[in-house]
Amino acid sequence: MPSREEMAENRWLAPIAHRFLSPELWRFTRRSVPRGVALGLFAAFIVPLGQIFLAAFLALPARANVPLAALVTFVTNPFTFPFWAVMANRTGAFVLNLDNAVGGDAAREIAHDGGALAGWFELAGVTAFGFVVLAIISAAVGYLLASLIWRWMVARKRRKKLRERDGNPASNAA
Repeated sequence: MPSREEMAENRWLAPIAHRFLSPELWRFTRRSVPRGVALGLFAAFIVPLGQIFLAAFLALPARANVPLAALVTFVTNPFTFPFWAVMANRTGAFVLNLDNAVGGDAAREIAHDGGALAGWFELAGVTAFGFVVLAIISAAVGYLLASLIWRWMVARKRRKKLRERDGNPASNAA
């Protein structure tokens, strides 16, 4: 990930540098971190290539943490993509429930009549729909988890400071 200064010197980012390099987009705050996680997960599943750029540009209007949004996109990478493709296909098939809606025999007849190409298009459509569902669900779950983890970390830090302030001998013994 390039540093903020390197991005400021990039000639392609010059038209939007004043917005993109705003300090609030690079700080870790209780609001920007969950937004960054959610946008990163959404971009990771919705676009097969260029996820980092999509996440970074979505972070601008959402006032999300740009580095975190870009980093979270690596949940889908060349090594994990086969797993996510299978999960997307199963999720898409489950949500669409094609066999019950169309009927198992009708779906087989359509695939048989259209040949292998129709089968591939059906498989691709179900998988693409599954990726959209995964993008939406993972973004929502990521936002909630990041918010909860942030709150837990802040509460833990506060408890530690309160123990130190009260002079609790149990905490000073360590």
